[in-house]
Amino acid sequence: MEKIKIIIVDDEKLIRDGLKIILSSYKDLEIVGLCENGREAYEFCKKNKVDIVLMDIRMDECDGVLGTKLIKESNKDIKVLILTTFKDTKYIQDALKFGASGYLLKDSSYELIHGGIKAAYDGNIVVHPEVATRLMVKDQEDTEIDEDKIKEKNGLTDRDINIIKEIAGGLSNKEIGEKFFLTEGTVKNNISNILSKLSLRDRTQIAIFAFKNNIVH
Repeated sequence: MEKIKIIIVDDEKLIRDGLKIILSSYKDLEIVGLCENGREAYEFCKKNKVDIVLMDIRMDECDGVLGTKLIKESNKDIKVLILTTFKDTKYIQDALKFGASGYLLKDSSYELIHGGIKAAYDGNIVVHPEVATRLMVKDQEDTEIDEDKIKEKNGLTDRDINIIKEIAGGLSNKEIGEKFFLTEGTVKNNISNILSKLSLRDRTQIAIFAFKNNIVH
């Protein structure tokens, strides 16, 4: 079995070492590097094979937002998963804009972090429900959702809107297909059409679109 190659990026040595010890106990994960900031992670990724970057958000010298930007511009195939706290909503939004695959809370269980790593590796968006709620409340305030206007403005169908919601909720193509009784191929085609209609690059940007337009339940 080929292991998922991970680097852990955090400016606190105790957290780096602790995560390494715990995550190394999973047979499908391999910790290939420990870095103190985003730039160090970027330099490591240029020289080594890395699948997932587990990235702290607030770090001196080079934070997780800039680190994500540098890494994704250099190698779009590397997945960046942000480890964050409730108060970091602005950082989270910026990291997602630069291509992060999602975010988990620092006090998440190790099983949740392990599951998030696997989901990100498979190309899915990893969304911690509590943080997603905080982001939506912050962005929405008291704004009413008008899906009809959103559909008309962007040429979206009811199915498009439903799929956008599920992507923002972290569901995989297979899970979306099962929920709406569609084949996985049909879901992929729908997502390609959504990306084209919205002039977006990937699933992460679809999730951001959902949050910005207040269409996530």
